[in-house]
Amino acid sequence: MAEQAIPGYKKWLEAVGDQGVFFSSFFRNLFRGGFEWSEFVRQCYEIGYRSLMLVGITSFIMGLVLILQLRPSLLELGAESMLPRTLAVSFIREIGPVIIAIICAGKVASGIGAELGSMKVTEQIDAMEVSGANPLQYLVVTRVLATAFMVPLLTLIGDAIGLFGGYLALNFTDDISFSLYFTKCISSLEFMDLLPAVVKTIFFGFAIGFVGCYKGYNSNKGTESVGLAANSAVVTASLWIFVIDALAVQITSILFYR
Repeated sequence: MAEQAIPGYKKWLEAVGDQGVFFSSFFRNLFRGGFEWSEFVRQCYEIGYRSLMLVGITSFIMGLVLILQLRPSLLELGAESMLPRTLAVSFIREIGPVIIAIICAGKVASGIGAELGSMKVTEQIDAMEVSGANPLQYLVVTRVLATAFMVPLLTLIGDAIGLFGGYLALNFTDDISFSLYFTKCISSLEFMDLLPAVVKTIFFGFAIGFVGCYKGYNSNKGTESVGLAANSAVVTASLWIFVIDALAVQITSILFYR
């Protein structure tokens, strides 16, 4: 009866259980001695620096487009002077973190899933276990922590670039000085606008890294599974980003914006 009501529910429950076991294994290895600092630094470079160009271009375009879209509406209301403040609050609170997290999910989660999936297919992970190495600590812990560390930094950089893009877009039609524009942006922000946005990007990064590692580490044998792991990692990580964002907005509204 349950199988007819919810097709594939047993398989879904098995997947949830596997993720729970993988999650507990991650935390056991997180606090185990012998942390791989060199691999962690390398992953920070791969995840952060190599994603900076894509994040910067996306943030710049988003800031530019938002100003061009907001200007006609605010102009009708006679509130054109509110453009910098409106952009700053909306971009810092919501648009910047979510868009940058989605970009990272597409680039980072797919890359991790494909990398670990190919290592699984070619039995490199099995070879590490046989040789006495700890593949979970070396491959999973370093990548998850690096993603959780770098996504907030990318978000902060992307926010600044997005505001700069808005400044250039505003100067297409109006003449506003650089100092006045950013003074309006900064004066409209409070600490409680920035803190929840940064905190939730840590969870975004953790979800991206964890999902990518889980999909790649548990991929099936065969070359086709590498592509499936990468594709599934992107879709699942993107879904988790929206779920976490919805929860974060509710919690933030209750605690800070009531």
